[in-house]
Amino acid sequence: MEQLFSSVDTIWVLLGAALVFFMQAGFAMVETGFTRAKNAGNIIMKNLMDFAIGTPIFWILGFGLMFGGTGALIGGFDFLIKGDYSFLGLSIPLPAFIIFQTVFCATAATIVSGAMAERTKFASYCVYSAVISAVIYPISGHWIWGGGWLAQLGFHDFAGSTAVHLVGGVAALVGAKILGPRIGKYDKNGKPRAILGHSLTLGALGVFILWFCWFGFNGGSTLSMTGDESLTSAGSIFLTTNLSAAVATVSTMIITWIRYKKPDISMTLNGSLAGLVAVTAGCDKVTPVGAFFIGLIASFVVVFGIEFVDKVLKIDDPVGAIGVHGFCGAAGTLLTGLFAADKGLFYTGDFSFFGVQVLGVVSVAVWVAVTMTIVFMVIKKTIGLRASEEEEIRGLDVTEHGISSSYADFMPTTAAMPGVLSGRAESSLEIPAEEDAIPAVQLPSGMTVAKVGDRTAKMTKIAMVFSQERLEALKNAMNSIGVTGMTVTQVLGYGTQKGHEAYYRGVKLEDVKLLPKVKVEIVVSKVPVQTVIDTARKALYTGNVGDGKLFVYDVEDTVRVRTGEHGYDALQGDD
Repeated sequence: MEQLFSSVDTIWVLLGAALVFFMQAGFAMVETGFTRAKNAGNIIMKNLMDFAIGTPIFWILGFGLMFGGTGALIGGFDFLIKGDYSFLGLSIPLPAFIIFQTVFCATAATIVSGAMAERTKFASYCVYSAVISAVIYPISGHWIWGGGWLAQLGFHDFAGSTAVHLVGGVAALVGAKILGPRIGKYDKNGKPRAILGHSLTLGALGVFILWFCWFGFNGGSTLSMTGDESLTSAGSIFLTTNLSAAVATVSTMIITWIRYKKPDISMTLNGSLAGLVAVTAGCDKVTPVGAFFIGLIASFVVVFGIEFVDKVLKIDDPVGAIGVHGFCGAAGTLLTGLFAADKGLFYTGDFSFFGVQVLGVVSVAVWVAVTMTIVFMVIKKTIGLRASEEEEIRGLDVTEHGISSSYADFMPTTAAMPGVLSGRAESSLEIPAEEDAIPAVQLPSGMTVAKVGDRTAKMTKIAMVFSQERLEALKNAMNSIGVTGMTVTQVLGYGTQKGHEAYYRGVKLEDVKLLPKVKVEIVVSKVPVQTVIDTARKALYTGNVGDGKLFVYDVEDTVRVRTGEHGYDALQGDD
């Protein structure tokens, strides 16, 4: 009978480990969906390597630091896990416990990927991932789960609001701050611009995966399914986990509906994760009523937390990882001190347990902030932390991994180019004077001649096809010479080079490859055509094959729909 109970416990823990491992897919989808298509492959690669790097590192060093003893600060140094862990009193085999803890370590590491997305060197990220898995996560994890000083004080974090999510959230905060915002995220006045992710569908899929896997994350942390008490506890954990997430989702939707006049999809998806993160610390201790309020409070924390990070701290977090995991991880741990049915402040009136929760949150946050600052600064000063401006603009898929698109011949629609049609950029180029405009010439029959003061000028259309990473530079250059209107479309195509040379699994692609391009169309009459051409060439030139082409056409007429104006007059105004 004892063997049967042990078998049931082992199966339960291994099932939980499998579900927590599958959370890597959820994080990958959320982060990919909330970022731009040109970085999709890089995001996938980082989520893969978090787990692949963290697994051997945690086996070599991390597990021993976390569970290799009951010291106040660290467990011990047990390389390759050869020690005796019978003192843990486990009802499952040690390998099952190791893999369960390994997937938790990988979860903490992968949280940072989203906050530092789209501008971090891949090699530098791999170094960070190794360090957090080897030392930073295991040591603070020992304080909480390995019998360290916080555990001895009575700190409670059942499944990792602090041990996993706060660690990842604070690391994300430090990393994103040191890294700096993406190009174009803030205007010259510091006002944030929205950089939309390329696929809400992928983002939503990731959230559903994470919600599903969270039942293993929280439920599996019982480490047992034998006996009435364990069965009751597991059922209660599933209930409180789901309830908190659902309440946070609904509440976030309502908050954004009121605040933004429309129910915001991406923020509501973050709200679901916020409720899950917040209830993780006390899912075994709180009643459904407590879970309801934890989810409700988490929704306010995540909405205003993400806004605070973006607008006040000026930290660019593409996926909201700091608000979801950092702020809600801390909030959930503190709320456990209030809502825990056996010793929470609201039930007992005793501040001592809540005080321990506060101490634990502050201590872990300080530990991670200090150590990760050192790690990121060392990386920055040695191999470099941030990709170059050119690499960031072109996208990390092509510059870091050599793939022109993660979507092969299919190019998803993206609206992730900030400031494409907004504002004027400062430039050293002077706007040409009116007398420099093209004079009237002998025009073909039917050609419209536009009046410009007492001068005339024909209308000319310039169509430009080029790589999408040069769009911002072109837009700024056109604004600087007085071109105030343009039409921008995304197209697929190739020139005589038949697309860039590309490889798949080490094999060169021989077929013609359609490449994502941007097509910009401009109609001018007052601004000299040659000035437009020269300025465009300067903005688009890189010296590489595929810089693009310009096409110049005569325009017979232009008609403004609203007023019926023709020619030059139709080009002016607010349309």
